[in-house]
Parts: sequence; C-alpha cells; structure tokens
Amino acid sequence: MKHTNHSHQNSASFLLMGIPGLESSHFWIAFPFCAMYALAVLGNTAVLLVVRSEPALHQPMYLFLCMLSTTDLVLCTSTMPKLLALFWANAAEITSGACAAQMFFIHGFSAVESGILLAMSFDRYLAICWPLHYGSLLPPETVTKLGATAVFRGLGLMTPLTCLLAQLSYCSRVVAHSYCEHMAVVKLACGDTKPNNIYGITAATLVVGTDSICIAVSYTLILRAVLGLSSKEARAKTFGTCGSHLGVILLFYTPGLFSFYTQRFGQHVPRHIHILLADLYLVVPPMLNPIIYGMKTKQIREGTIRLLKWAPAQS
Repeated sequence: MKHTNHSHQNSASFLLMGIPGLESSHFWIAFPFCAMYALAVLGNTAVLLVVRSEPALHQPMYLFLCMLSTTDLVLCTSTMPKLLALFWANAAEITSGACAAQMFFIHGFSAVESGILLAMSFDRYLAICWPLHYGSLLPPETVTKLGATAVFRGLGLMTPLTCLLAQLSYCSRVVAHSYCEHMAVVKLACGDTKPNNIYGITAATLVVGTDSICIAVSYTLILRAVLGLSSKEARAKTFGTCGSHLGVILLFYTPGLFSFYTQRFGQHVPRHIHILLADLYLVVPPMLNPIIYGMKTKQIREGTIRLLKWAPAQS
C-alpha cells in the first residue's frame, strides 16, 4: 500500500486507510457523506436557532433537544471534514494529538448523547405520568444539571481511555479505519493492551447498559400510563411524541452497538461493511434526528418555516 513507506517517516502521525477494500470508490462514496453532513449541520443548527428565538419553546423537552443537536454537531464534525479530505484528497495523515482528540470527541460525545437520551426519556415520563407536577419536578436548573451530568460523565469516562492510549508504543501507524476509532488504534500497539481493552468495553457496556435499562423502565411506565388514558386522541398524540423519541433511541443504539462489538468480536463481518456502518453511524443519526423531531413537533416545524421566510427577507 502506498501509505506504508510514509508511515515510518513521521512517527508522530497515523495514516487512515479509509474503507479497506473500497479505496477505488472513495471519491464517489464521499458525495453522499458530504450531503448527509450538510443536512446534519443545517438541521441541527435550525433546531438550535428555532428554540433560541421562540420563548414558548424554552421548556425542558426542547432544551434537551438543543443538547442533543449540539452533541450531534460535535459528533459528526469531529469526523466528517477529515473523512471527506481523506476520500477526496487522499489526506490520510493525522497527527497523534489530532487522532487522540478525534477519539476523545467521538467516544466521549457518544456517551454524552446516551445520557441526554436517558434525560429525555425521564422528561417524557414526568410529562406523561406526573403532568400536574411536571413544572415543579423539572425546573430549568434541574434540566441544566441533568445536561451537565451527561457531559461530565461522558467526557470523564473517556479521559482515562485517552490517557491509557498515550502510554502505548506502536508497531504500525496505519489505522485500518476512516477515523481514529479506539480499538482500531489499540490494535496497532506493540505492548500489553489488556487495560485498554478491559476499560473500553467496561465503560461502554456500563454506559449503554445502564442507560438502556433506565430508558426501558421509563417507557414501560409511560406505556402503562398511556394505555390508561380514556381519550383515543390523547393516546394517539402521546404515542406520536414518544414514538419519535424511541425512533431516535433505536437509531443511536442499534448501529452503535453493532459497530462497537463487531470491532472486538465480529471477525466474520467483512471489514468494509463494518467500517462503512461505523462511518454512517456518526452522520446518519445527526442527520435524521432534526428531521424526526421536526416532522413530529409542530412548534419546531412552524418555527423552521418562519426562520426560512425571515432569512430571504433579511437578505
């Protein structure tokens, strides 16, 4: 491979392979990724602007949605610009510092997003099961604390992983991936990587396991409360709101778990399939989340239309 010779010239850098086996298609694969990234940036920015400009939307549900949009922007922006540069300009080299930073943001903010999805399910539980006490149980300062907890937990868990990685020495500098995924980089190390493996899988399993169980419990309670509603319209409206949130949760967890465990145990899965799915995981949910919430939430839909009408008028 043409990158290998260069890998020894600058030992402070890594070289990203992109999607092994599909190198000849990188140029064309980049176009849909670019379109999805553009939609993700536009959609999530629109959500942030609409919620900010509409005082009526300064409620817990929409504040959590803003946190989700911000996290999605960080997740896709930490990978997509470099991925596009790799696919279109063969800019395979990435410094060790940039690689560590990319890994920190990808894995750290994936954990942050999991925490925010848990907070959103808690918000829906309070809104549906305790509607008369909703405002007092979830004031703005509590929303801020829940968001801060998700951020500190996610980034706090990722910090030791990054420190462990800095202590490794590497036999190879060619990363068989499109970005600095933790296990793809650890596999290049010469020494003992057992602490990295154990900590990585334990942290991810704890985050996803704890959050998914709590989300499942909250939705079980929500479902029980919804089925007890006498009005068919009220049931349909509540199912619609919760359905969009459940869609976002499945969109986040399913490909994420597949990618995570395939990297460790899925030797039978073709590498190009695994890496392509891992790349899509970081851009498809950020692209679809604003669309799902925008289509389901009347206030955001109307606010976006007003924003689009306002922009041409200003120009």
